[in-house]
Amino acid sequence: MNRILITGSTGFVGSYLQDYFKSYYELDILSVRYKKEQQFEILSEAIIHLAGKAHDLKKVSTPQDYYEANFELTKQLFDAFLTSESSVFVFMSTVKAASDEVKGILKEDVIPNPKTHYGISKHQAEEYILNKKLPQGKRVYILRPCMIHGDGNKGNLNLLYQLVSKGFPWPLGAFENQRSFLSIENLCFIVKELLENQSIPSGIYNVADDKSLSTNELIELLGESLNKKVHILNLSKDIIKSLVKFGDFLHLPLNSERLQKLTENYLVSNEKIINAIGKSLPVSAEEGLKRTFASFRN
Repeated sequence: MNRILITGSTGFVGSYLQDYFKSYYELDILSVRYKKEQQFEILSEAIIHLAGKAHDLKKVSTPQDYYEANFELTKQLFDAFLTSESSVFVFMSTVKAASDEVKGILKEDVIPNPKTHYGISKHQAEEYILNKKLPQGKRVYILRPCMIHGDGNKGNLNLLYQLVSKGFPWPLGAFENQRSFLSIENLCFIVKELLENQSIPSGIYNVADDKSLSTNELIELLGESLNKKVHILNLSKDIIKSLVKFGDFLHLPLNSERLQKLTENYLVSNEKIINAIGKSLPVSAEEGLKRTFASFRN
């Protein structure tokens, strides 16, 4: 395989994939957004479809924005793939297409029950792809990554970094949780394996690092990275839940939504993709997080 096409190349994942793949392949960069009845001519040997709409933290998007960007646009690109000479289609979905809340460990055989327009629109795109008959010689991979992190990615990990770096105590020690993360290096590695290994079956694959961590463990890891002593407070959960209501009202960094994200359990199994690839991930969960934390210093 010599030539691949990437959509969504200006995003966080797209930028990394470009840099990662430029030494291996000739890259075609396609800037796309949904337009009615548009058609695409695919000349590349593989397509990595990243373009879409993620969570809108500013809450200015309409439901239609999600369905057009994540479902309708994917339909158009996948239809073009089916009639092209291209042999591999990689669709970047999300674990949120399966479930917004996880009891136990999320695996690929779960019955999807997304709750948000983001998750529902991604799931609709998955269903469209899976219900199409694949011509012989073509492979399709639907990836469901959990929280992706790396250099340049901000979000909740950066919020934790700012808290620890300034010496503030962590007030949510009473919340015991476990969640999965995904290093951007591991994601790039997996995508390359999917492109090159023709024996990997088409289908849906969860993507996560090998190990989960609690938020308290993240705080400890941040302290190690910063060479700072961290202070974890075990304040009453009821007191914390009362305080975040003020955060909701005053639009503070710690509000109900962020408390949920920081303290929820969200465990994702990567067993299927690891078995399919037959190789270990190149970066451990701890090492990947340390690299991300180091990037916040710049």
